[in-house]
Amino acid sequence: MSTKLLSFPESVDDRAARLVATGVIVQSLVFVVFREWWLLAPLAYGFVARVASGPRFSPLALLVTRVVVPRLAGDPRLVAGPPKRFAQAIGTLFSVVALVLAVLGAETAAVVVTLLLVGAASLEAVVGFCLGCAIFNRLIAWGVVPESVCRDCADITARLAAR
Repeated sequence: MSTKLLSFPESVDDRAARLVATGVIVQSLVFVVFREWWLLAPLAYGFVARVASGPRFSPLALLVTRVVVPRLAGDPRLVAGPPKRFAQAIGTLFSVVALVLAVLGAETAAVVVTLLLVGAASLEAVVGFCLGCAIFNRLIAWGVVPESVCRDCADITARLAAR
């Protein structure tokens, strides 16, 4: 596979990110209500697809970026892509763990992990606070992630380091 096929955008429209987070909340709550393990499969797939190549193979992200966002009024609000990819990777971890737990019959644990995912997605969708992005920027400030990974994050990282 080509590198371009498995790439993530350098910048992301924050409106799209918030709408995808809303879709994650809906998908997650459907699982919490019905408690059928297979309901977590599309959620986990969506996260894996978004980490691998942005919206290219994620049905939810395609719906949001190609149908919903173009119909919104106003200009795009671009934010750095690497922190959003990191946040999607955390979502992948949580959704895959929830799926595995549900498949193994650990329904209560799967619900708890899914509700943690709902909490993080709700912060993004409702108030525009990306928890994964905040963690990513903190990792840059601590030197765990090199600043070169996200040049757009340098200002945020500098403010965090000053604290």
